[in-house]
Amino acid sequence: MHPAPSVIIFTTFSGLGFGLLFWLGINPTPPTGWVAFAFFAIAYLGAVGGLLASTFHLGRPERFLKAFRQWTTSWLSREGICAVATLLTMALYGAGLVFFGTKITALGWLGALGALATIFTTSMIYAQLKTVPRWNHWTTPALFLGLSVAGGALLSGKVTVTLGLLVVTGALQAFAWFHGDGRFTASGTTMESATGLGHIGKVRAFEPPHTGTNYLMREFIHVVGRKHAMQLRVIALLLGFVVPVAFLLASFNHWLALLAVVSHVVGVLTLRWLFFAQAEHVVGLYYGKR
Repeated sequence: MHPAPSVIIFTTFSGLGFGLLFWLGINPTPPTGWVAFAFFAIAYLGAVGGLLASTFHLGRPERFLKAFRQWTTSWLSREGICAVATLLTMALYGAGLVFFGTKITALGWLGALGALATIFTTSMIYAQLKTVPRWNHWTTPALFLGLSVAGGALLSGKVTVTLGLLVVTGALQAFAWFHGDGRFTASGTTMESATGLGHIGKVRAFEPPHTGTNYLMREFIHVVGRKHAMQLRVIALLLGFVVPVAFLLASFNHWLALLAVVSHVVGVLTLRWLFFAQAEHVVGLYYGKR
């Protein structure tokens, strides 16, 4: 798949923002006053900024409101509804903490559950696609949730919890890569099935079906070299998980915590680029690109 910058920014920063909202919602002793304002500002910058970035990948961004109408069949619509409901709920919860120093526990938990629901619906936009075997697996929503909750814990300063979540999520990411590399072949989709010519025997591409590129080729066919992909995987694991864990295990100070956050964000951006760039869509078989 074409790794569009807008979607990479969206999936990275909205995940971090909603992950932080989750931890703020369930915190038994949440911050109040200006400290609470700072945490909620960071969370909303990530969540809302990511959602706004996603609209730049739409063909007609001004029509984004129409996405809310198909909630019975569309995970994109469900994501939008969950996101708006969560942001409104947490705005009320945050206002109580910032302006009145009051914690409304029910609102916090409701908002936290909404944050998890938003992350899950985002992941299902990709996990539902049988045409992308690498995504069509339980590891996709598990990784979205794991990265979001781990990143949110890191931003909220929960060192012990963050360490455990980073280790688990890093191991899950390695498993998803290992298992995902063979999923396209295991799906059984071939050029014969893609072209509908399997009944006459083995099929190979002789000439492209047209002289120029089209939307499908631009969006759904992206080839990454095996060596290049492996190098990026190592970089993503190091920056996203290993380096933050090392910084957190060192003597804690705010500068190391900041470096851990920066390293994790860069690592997740790299993970997201690979998530899209390595996603092989079966339409590539029709054009002889797989």
